[in-house]
Amino acid sequence: MDTRVVDLGGPVHYIDFGGADPPMVLVHGLGGAAINWLAVGPSLARRCRVLALDLLGFGRTPPIGGSCALSAQRQLLDRFLREVVRAPAILVGNSMGGLIAMQEAATEPGRVMGLILAAPAQPAPPGGRIDLEVLGEFLAYSMPWFGPWFLRRRSARLGPDGLVDDMLRLCCIDRSRVAPDLRAAHVALAAERMDHMPWATSTFIGAARSTVAAVRRPRAFYRMAAKITAPCVVIQGTGDRLVPLAASRELVRRRPDWSLEVIENTGHVPQLEDPERFLAALGRWLDDARLAAAARRPL
Repeated sequence: MDTRVVDLGGPVHYIDFGGADPPMVLVHGLGGAAINWLAVGPSLARRCRVLALDLLGFGRTPPIGGSCALSAQRQLLDRFLREVVRAPAILVGNSMGGLIAMQEAATEPGRVMGLILAAPAQPAPPGGRIDLEVLGEFLAYSMPWFGPWFLRRRSARLGPDGLVDDMLRLCCIDRSRVAPDLRAAHVALAAERMDHMPWATSTFIGAARSTVAAVRRPRAFYRMAAKITAPCVVIQGTGDRLVPLAASRELVRRRPDWSLEVIENTGHVPQLEDPERFLAALGRWLDDARLAAAARRPL
């Protein structure tokens, strides 16, 4: 496993987990980073060439071009595929990263040979439940002056360790399942961002607002999903507070050619909370999907 930097109009940081073709690119969610994939990247590299990038303004990649909205993130992913991967890839996206992966597959179908979506950001189904804490946080992010103040105040109050605990509490059913070394890596990155990355708050707010705007337009979202030609599996935890299981069931109902893998008693980040069952779900789909034979090596 190597940490690398490539110039794509500015420095883009990514982790190369190694492996052989076909290429697989891992795309993290809102507030995440390439290190979100540390628990599963080495195992995935037994059957694919695996790369995980830090999106614009996240991890150690600075904002490039002034925007961290979904459109800019999708363009970064596209350039990464063109200039670093240089071949059609399997995209694995979690949360916001799943939505970005879908947008890339719909816009540039020749670059995507398969989609693996872990709790992708998507519209809530009619009548679906809404977690009030999650709703409150995203309402705060949407307020022009209050959102940045709220984030800065929370960071100062909680510190790096508290921020990571708060994230895991929101995203996991049982945060104690996250391996201690993985948690420590997230705390170290949170401290680095607080001390050395002044753009961290503004980029998070910009990406959050762009994501909320996208999922509040269900007609546009489902039109985009209908354009995707790559085979796809959606992996969803039953205890996800941010993306309810009913939303993914609705997405797969509209795309009956897609698969749904449900992981019981798991939250929004199954690759962190339950990497073994995440890998099992992903592996079953790779074995069944008509992708390159190299991706069928056992995990």
